[in-house]
Amino acid sequence: MSDRPPLPGRRGVLRGSLAASAALTLPAGLGAAPALALSGRPRAEWGVQSGDVTADSALVWVGSDRPARMIVETSATESFRSPRRWHGPLLGTDTDLTGVTRLRGLPPGRQVHYRVLLADPDDPRRTSEPVLGTFRTVPVRRRDGMRFLWSGDLAGQGWGINPDLGGYRIFDAMARLDPDFFLFSGDTVYADGPIAPAVALPGGGTWRNVTTEEKAKVAETLAEYRGNFRYNLLDDNLRRFNAQVPVIVQWDDHEVRNNWYPGQVIADTDTRYTEKSVDVLTARARRAFSEYFPVSTLRPGAGEGRVYRVLRQGPLLDVFVLDMRTCRNANSPDDQAVDPQGILGREQLEWLKRELARSRAVWKVLAADMPIGLVVPDGQEGRPHFEAVAQGDPGAPLGRELQIAELLRFVKHRRITGTVWLTADVHHTSAQHYQPSRAAFTDFEPFWEFVSGPLNAGAFPAGALDGTFGPERVFVKAPSVGNVSPAGGHQFFGEVEIDGDSAELTVRLREQDGGVLFTKVLQPGRVGQ
Repeated sequence: MSDRPPLPGRRGVLRGSLAASAALTLPAGLGAAPALALSGRPRAEWGVQSGDVTADSALVWVGSDRPARMIVETSATESFRSPRRWHGPLLGTDTDLTGVTRLRGLPPGRQVHYRVLLADPDDPRRTSEPVLGTFRTVPVRRRDGMRFLWSGDLAGQGWGINPDLGGYRIFDAMARLDPDFFLFSGDTVYADGPIAPAVALPGGGTWRNVTTEEKAKVAETLAEYRGNFRYNLLDDNLRRFNAQVPVIVQWDDHEVRNNWYPGQVIADTDTRYTEKSVDVLTARARRAFSEYFPVSTLRPGAGEGRVYRVLRQGPLLDVFVLDMRTCRNANSPDDQAVDPQGILGREQLEWLKRELARSRAVWKVLAADMPIGLVVPDGQEGRPHFEAVAQGDPGAPLGRELQIAELLRFVKHRRITGTVWLTADVHHTSAQHYQPSRAAFTDFEPFWEFVSGPLNAGAFPAGALDGTFGPERVFVKAPSVGNVSPAGGHQFFGEVEIDGDSAELTVRLREQDGGVLFTKVLQPGRVGQ
C-alpha cells in the first residue's frame, strides 16, 4: 500500500456532503417512485456512487426526485477550486430518474473528488444541493499497491433494513478499510424476497424492517424491480459507502428470481407470480439493474449490453467479472457427458480464455457469482437438480464441470499464473484449495477459491464439497442451522491486499465488525501454493 496519495479529511467531508440525502425516512411513501409534480429545487435523494473506474475514466451515478440535468464537477482537492465540469444526461422517467456520466481524461493513480448537481431543465440556474463523492483512479505504477473488498447477498430471506440495529452496519466496517473498490458479487437485491414490517426471531424477540410498497411482494413489474434497488438506498450506511468506494458489480439469481435460468417457465403452483415467463422478468430486472448501478458495458451506446467484462486495475491486477446466470443451461441433475452450453455459455467462455491469455497483470481475479466446488442444490422434486457447477459426483467432470475443466486446462497449458477465484452466494465464508493430487480431473494447476457473504441476509451452513477438482476446505465459518438472521452474526466480507513492492496477495476473510477470521498470503508467479 505504498506511495498512495494522502486523503486529508476525506471521511469528514463525506459525512457533511451527504446531508442532502441522509434525511431519508419512510413516512409519505419515500420508497415509492419519485413524484414528478414537485416544487423547489431537484434533490439527489438516493446519494451518489461511482463504478468501473480505470486509470483515466470512471462512471458516476445519481438518482433524482424529478426530471433534471445531471452535472458533475471534479477536482483534485476537497476545496473544488477551479473544478472541471461534465454535462451529463437529462434524467427522465424512462430511466426512473437515474443517470450516469462517464468521466474521461482523469489522472491515473490519484484521488478524485466529485460533486453532483441536478439542474432544473426549465431553469438551469435552479440546481440541487451538491452531493459529494470520491474515488481513486487505477494506478499505472506497480509500486502503488492496492486493496479491495468483496461480498454479496444483501437484504435476503426477509431480513431488511433494521433501524434497531442501525441498518446495514457492515458497510461502515468496510468503509473504514478505505478500499480502492468494492466487488459486489451478486444478489445485490432480493427481488423475490418480500420484506415484512416485523419478523419473529427464534427463541423470542422481533426483527423490525423498514418497508416499502414495492418490497411487499415478489417483483414482477419494472416498477417493482426498480423499487427493490431503491429499497437498499434507503440505508444511510450504504449511501455513505457508495459515496466513498467505487463499485464493480455483477448479478446472480435474486436480481430476478431464485435459481432462475434462461427459458424457465414458473410453475402454476407458484401463485406469487402472475407473469410466468422468466425471460420477461429478466428483461425487466436487467433494465432496473442497469439503471441503478454504474456498469460500463450496460450504458447506452456501450455496444455490448452484457454483464461480463474485464476491469484492468493496473500492472498488479485484472478483474474478470463473470456472469454465471444469463448464459447458462437449465438446472438439471447435471450429469451429462457432453455439455456445450455449461454455466458460462460458449461465447463467454471463449471471451474469458482470450482475455486471460492477453492479461499481463500479476494477479487475475475471477469474480464468480457462484462457487466451483461447493454443491448447491436447486431443490427440485424427483432426481436432485443443481444450481452451481458441482453436483456431488467426485469422479470425472460431468455437466457444467466440463466447462470449468476446459478453462482450468487452458490456464495450465497457456502457463497463465496468478488466478484466484472470489465468490459469494452461499451465505457463509470459507477458503478452498484445489489440488490435482486430490482430484479426479488432474490437468490443471492448483488454485484457491475464497467465499464471502452475506452482507445482510440469512446465514446458512456450509454445504458439501465435490471432489472432481480436489478441493480441501482450509477454513470455514458458518452457522449450524439455516437462515440465521443478521442479528445472530455470520455476516461476512473479504479483503484482498496486493503489496506494491513484493506483489504478494493477501486475502483476509472478515466478519461484520471487520474482525479478521482467516488470512492467506499468496506469492506472485508461483504454482502449487
